[in-house]
Amino acid sequence: MGDSGEKQDEALTTPRWRAVDEPAVLRLHVEDLSVEKATAETGRVHVSTHTVTREALVDEDLARESVEIETVLVGRPVDTFPKIRQEGDVTIVPVVEEVLFVERRLVLKEEIHIRKVRTTERYQERVTLRHQEAVVTRHQEDMDNADVSSADDPGGMKLGK
Repeated sequence: MGDSGEKQDEALTTPRWRAVDEPAVLRLHVEDLSVEKATAETGRVHVSTHTVTREALVDEDLARESVEIETVLVGRPVDTFPKIRQEGDVTIVPVVEEVLFVERRLVLKEEIHIRKVRTTERYQERVTLRHQEAVVTRHQEDMDNADVSSADDPGGMKLGK
């Protein structure tokens, strides 16, 4: 039986038209692989914000300017109308009056001295400041169906893989 079994195997793998010296070739069908991606929803989340208020202290120096007005009596005659002048931080505005003599003369009646005074005062006030924080919650029915491991996302807030 040994000879007839070997001849049967050779007859199955050897085509009739091949020469005796050619190696035996068995032709197979080719298989192809097709891969597709699909998006799968693993759960839903809800994101909301809420406003938090806190008190803060405003502590600033505020500058304010005011003027001091002083009238200085002069009473001396002048030949021409004096101009407004600056002496340090004082602005001097001359006030002239015509006085009738046998002849006409200008007499400097008075000067108005205007001085800028700068003061600084501390201002403090409590004010309320607001900021927002986001709160993310996962719907319970989606958490039961989600394929999320606790090692990957300890907080359980993973939106998908």
